[in-house]
Amino acid sequence: MFRCRPPLPSFPPGALLVGGAARDWLRGVAPKDFDWATPDPAGAAAQLAQATGGAVFPLDEARGYWRVHTPDGVQHDFVPLPAEVASDLLRRDFTVNALALTSDRQVLDLAQGQKDLRAKRLRMVSAANLWDDPLRAWRAARFEVTLGFRLDSMTESVVREVAGALASSDLALPASERVRDELHALLAHPNAARGIGRLEDLGLLSLTVPELREGRGLEQGGFHHLDVFDHGVEALHQLLARRPEAELPLRWAALLHDVGKPRTRATDPDTGRTTFYGHDRQGAELTNGILTRLKLPGEDVRRAAALVGAHMVPLPSTEREARRFVHWRRELLPDLLSLMLADREAARGPMSSPASRRAYAQGMDRVLAALEEQPAPPPPLLTGQEVMVLLGAGPGPRVGEALRAVAEAAAMGEVRTAQEARDFVAAWNTHSP
Repeated sequence: MFRCRPPLPSFPPGALLVGGAARDWLRGVAPKDFDWATPDPAGAAAQLAQATGGAVFPLDEARGYWRVHTPDGVQHDFVPLPAEVASDLLRRDFTVNALALTSDRQVLDLAQGQKDLRAKRLRMVSAANLWDDPLRAWRAARFEVTLGFRLDSMTESVVREVAGALASSDLALPASERVRDELHALLAHPNAARGIGRLEDLGLLSLTVPELREGRGLEQGGFHHLDVFDHGVEALHQLLARRPEAELPLRWAALLHDVGKPRTRATDPDTGRTTFYGHDRQGAELTNGILTRLKLPGEDVRRAAALVGAHMVPLPSTEREARRFVHWRRELLPDLLSLMLADREAARGPMSSPASRRAYAQGMDRVLAALEEQPAPPPPLLTGQEVMVLLGAGPGPRVGEALRAVAEAAAMGEVRTAQEARDFVAAWNTHSP
């Protein structure tokens, strides 16, 4: 039996609450988003916006689709009430989503969705519905994670068939933006790592991030006890165990941090050891390409790629090194430390020991202490014009080098005043090639 059901907002006149909101309410979970089918979508949206102080805008004015964002962060979508409600519900993806609720709390359930809710079972309304919109294959994996349900055998079989047809180009791939949104809904969940494994198991990961799959079966040895693919998935799990609030770029970075290893694998001719030199740089390039292909915002792409590119930086062994670490990587902190720790904890190979763990923790503590001591970079002590005068040079790369050197010296506490900075530049100019 489900828990006590949460309160619902007032229904627009003649409206039905449909889909996921009805599903969640029936299982005792407060809906985060509401989908309303109503005779007057525009009027219902305007009325809700006026009553709550929310923002209203059209999703598709010609078709009568409207959306309201209320001040409490809840989203309400309004669409026209279909002439044939039953037919509309039976065109949906899964039985637990083919539900509707009337204003007097009567349930329209033509596909036995309530029975599947009680069984925590994810069952298709029909195979044709999954074939009609292949994105529903990704949604199946997402719902397994976010709802804690399990696909029934017939539905799983059809999902695999759809994935196979997409892989052979017999079926057109959904738009990248739609796949991205499903992935992000999955990645946002605390059990996202399981979801990635499920995408792989269902044949969907190769259609989404094929670069990640290149690590399947690629053993690393030494400190690592998992192959490259499973290590990346485990790093995501370790990250979310410690940082459940982690933003999406960090989640992507944890999953993709070693994506460059398969393409940099080599054998050392002297020792015979497997090496992955440069996998951090290769991984940053691949991450950039993957997330650009999935049409993430540019800033998110840049941050995830930068984190992947920096994850192999050694932790400092002294306070001085810690200040330098913070100076050069301040914009990535503290996310970079979270990624590095997730990477290490995901390895846990035979070379790991209590002593190495303590040394790693001490290095992180040094960085955090340096960051706390200097949470923002010191203000510039010299302008570019002043540096040009000191160097006796015009604009050019050497001026930038000098400014960066002064900024590092200030961050290290070696120069504190404009005069000390001028003396520093003079000495630097004499000794720097």
